[in-house]
Amino acid sequence: MNIKIDRVKLFSIFEYFILSLIIILSFFVRLYKINSPIADWHSWRQADTASVSRRYLNEGIDLLRPRYYDISSIQTGKFNPDGLRFVEFPVFNVIHLFFYSNFEPILSFDASGRMVSVVSSIFSLVLIYFILKRLSNRRVGLLGAFFYGSMPFNIYFNRTVLPEPLAVCFSLLGLYLFVEYILRDKTIFVLLSGISFSLAILTKPYTVFYGLPVIYLAYKKFGFIGLFRNKALLISLDIVLIPFFLWRGWMSKDQFFIGIPHAEWVFNGDGIRFKPSFWRWIFGERVGTMILGVWGVVPFVYGVSASIRYVKRYSMFFLYLIAGTAVYLSVVATANVKHDYYQILIVPPICMALSYGAYYLVKETKFVVDKILLIFCIFMMVGVGFYEVRGFYSINHPEIIEAGSALEKVADEDALVVAPYNGDTTFLYYTKRAGWPVVDTSFEKLIERGASYYVSVSKGDSDTVTLKSRYEILLEEENYIIIDLRKPL
Repeated sequence: MNIKIDRVKLFSIFEYFILSLIIILSFFVRLYKINSPIADWHSWRQADTASVSRRYLNEGIDLLRPRYYDISSIQTGKFNPDGLRFVEFPVFNVIHLFFYSNFEPILSFDASGRMVSVVSSIFSLVLIYFILKRLSNRRVGLLGAFFYGSMPFNIYFNRTVLPEPLAVCFSLLGLYLFVEYILRDKTIFVLLSGISFSLAILTKPYTVFYGLPVIYLAYKKFGFIGLFRNKALLISLDIVLIPFFLWRGWMSKDQFFIGIPHAEWVFNGDGIRFKPSFWRWIFGERVGTMILGVWGVVPFVYGVSASIRYVKRYSMFFLYLIAGTAVYLSVVATANVKHDYYQILIVPPICMALSYGAYYLVKETKFVVDKILLIFCIFMMVGVGFYEVRGFYSINHPEIIEAGSALEKVADEDALVVAPYNGDTTFLYYTKRAGWPVVDTSFEKLIERGASYYVSVSKGDSDTVTLKSRYEILLEEENYIIIDLRKPL
């Protein structure tokens, strides 16, 4: 008996050693270029998020009126003089300021935002381990943690200044706590789960698809009638939904309408849903190549089918999670096709499928060659995945950072700036001034609305050439030009 107990203890020590090793390695690979400026892949979306944090830093936190630097009409169709930005509730931005205030000067402002995502992803990794261990076994849990930590697509996006990694963390925490509630029947877990899911949906409403396996677990445990008789469940549901609807009601007020970006396009704005191009982009390019690196499709497919065998008691749990993922991809069709960062939300279910598939291939196959092929598939998945995302880290246009820094030195803090960059707000972000990332009306109108400076990295375009002949050039270098719109010639 004592020998068996010693073996269990020894395996537990080894288990947590492996988990710790995965955590440490996953953390350090996410620190790659952590201090690089926000001018890499999807910099415009990162800059929008970071600008809300910076305005909080400079002007104080106002949770109910988040603001960013873009005051143009490009996002909402109307001039937005206060730079209102009503998208997600600014949970990420508050945590961003917390990191910056506690880790400056070790981390720059941009790096502090990246670190929010890094830390969130490490918590997500641990939560995946505990969810899989609780419902299956510790080996599946370790495999899930490994895949989440080592997937190149995930490594890159887990160190971006985006709310998605944080929303994933809240979702997985809510899911884990709900699993604990179902297995242990303690009310505290379902209430904490409700708080976690509430934060997830406030941070990113699309995380609602994680609710499908929750509904399955609750139905399986309590039955249809029992769902409506369980006060703890109903209170938890209120905790999830009431803050979200209060926030949506608040941001829908007439005075805030100009701060709500157009969102209709997200769902099926171009009619691409279920067309051949939809399947090609989502499952061929994004999931198949970018995330799974082609070769990962093998353990993924095995995992989806084998999950029923390894999920104890609630055997359909994982299939409902996968179904929720499919619903998300189908409903938010156009955005998932146009922007790959929308797939950050579906990485945990994919990693869980990989863990089940890898476990199945190791446990069930009798031939050594099958295990060697699995290792080869994993190696190739990581290799091809890295090849696909290696360019994401590149800063392709450092001149916008140089020009923005130059304008920051000569312009007043409250000056409004025209920084045209095809609507990309990254350039505007590095001026640290509110203004226009695109010329959306006549220059006479822009000046009337308060534009004081024009800064451009395209010295030969028609707008720049015209303004050079009409207004005083404040500064001109090889890569950029700054024109003072307050001083006509």
